Amino acid sequence: MAEPYGIPMRYAVNMSRHEELFKRLVSAYYNDNFREVLTEVLSQEREDLDFFTDIVSVLCGVDIEYDDKYVRNLIRAITNYQVNKKVIAKVGECSESCRSATGRTRCQSICPFNAIVRDPITKTFVIDDSRCIGCGLCVDACDSSILMDRVELLPVASSIRNGEKVIAAVAPAIAGQFGENVTLDMLREAFAKAGFADMVEVAFFADMLTLKEAVEFDKLVQNAGDLMITSCCCPMWVGMLKKIYYDLVPDLSPSVSPMIAAGRILKELNKDVRVVFIGPCIAKKTEAKDPDIAGVIDAVLTFQEVKVMFDALEIDPGNMSGVSSMEYASRGGRLYARTGGVSAAVGEAIEEMFPLKYRMFKSVQANGVKECKALLDMVKSGEVGDVSFIEGMGCAGGCVGGPKGLIPKESGLMFVEKSAQESVIKVAANSYLIDEILGRFGVHDREDFKDHAKTGIFERTF
Repeated sequence: MAEPYGIPMRYAVNMSRHEELFKRLVSAYYNDNFREVLTEVLSQEREDLDFFTDIVSVLCGVDIEYDDKYVRNLIRAITNYQVNKKVIAKVGECSESCRSATGRTRCQSICPFNAIVRDPITKTFVIDDSRCIGCGLCVDACDSSILMDRVELLPVASSIRNGEKVIAAVAPAIAGQFGENVTLDMLREAFAKAGFADMVEVAFFADMLTLKEAVEFDKLVQNAGDLMITSCCCPMWVGMLKKIYYDLVPDLSPSVSPMIAAGRILKELNKDVRVVFIGPCIAKKTEAKDPDIAGVIDAVLTFQEVKVMFDALEIDPGNMSGVSSMEYASRGGRLYARTGGVSAAVGEAIEEMFPLKYRMFKSVQANGVKECKALLDMVKSGEVGDVSFIEGMGCAGGCVGGPKGLIPKESGLMFVEKSAQESVIKVAANSYLIDEILGRFGVHDREDFKDHAKTGIFERTF
């Protein structure tokens, strides 16, 4: 059997057991026979239609219960998509066959926020929405696929079919995900063939956040012992601070993530666009729905979901000629995809913008949930040592280790490093295109970056 996009089969098969159903639904939607295929699929289900249609609804990104008008209601819900704030869904009842000697199931053991609890009435495991940040670790851990993340691909396809201008904003971790020889230009053509108006690198907006973080460091770190906790990139890291280590929030940078910066800037430049973020992370689906930043990103798709879309449309990025674009993302912005990338990019920017302050830049990174918690415990107890800049990535290796990637994190890291080194722009502070874009928002120099009235587009309140 051929290996899709050159992906080793041991990784290709480690996807949801619902993938074949998802592929069939996506293909039918694009081929304009969704109603017929769905009706046929439902007619073949003999056991539990309520359970089966719950799965279908999650795969379609909506929340529709089964009744005799289910097909019509599902199609209407996709067309008139309303954002569902609950990203992680539990379909069916858990057999608890994976429970360990400690009495905890695999999903309970892996959840950093203790959000999977036993309902005292039903005596079954449920998700406590007040604790859950939608990181998706439980989805990856659940062998029975009872825990699923909602998929927004069909609502995105509906927007494209309705003639809306949809932009694919791709995470820096996309390097190498669709084949070792697939360039960003080839991916841009693949997305165009899928109906997207354009593809942009989120690394470019990470560059803007790099400058913002450098200015924040200059403001927050004045004396020995001062520190700054970066809020860039990882929603799991931010979730830990908000829900568990909230005493440290005053030391947290007020910057939004590169994903949110991309959505805000693109929509300021073109009011009519819809922005779809594409990456390896389930937690980004939840971040996009956080109340203070909701509406900026219209949908989040994972690399695995995009691969299904390409397969359904018979698009092979490896066979594309490519749609060329100017080089606009820096080496540092592309390095955001791996642990330590934010520290490297911000450190270089500080050295360029605040050379005297650079002497105080001493960074430390945490890699994966366990290390993140250990590092934050040290910060809280005052045992972190001579450190002034703290970075955390919830996935081992950083975004390249995200649960919905297509290749092993080791390969992802190699491709990200290669993509970063090939960038013509090395330090974000030296990008004339960033200067041009920021100038449209009244930000012309580092002093303007200190003016919250001008940099509000890059900020949020924790």
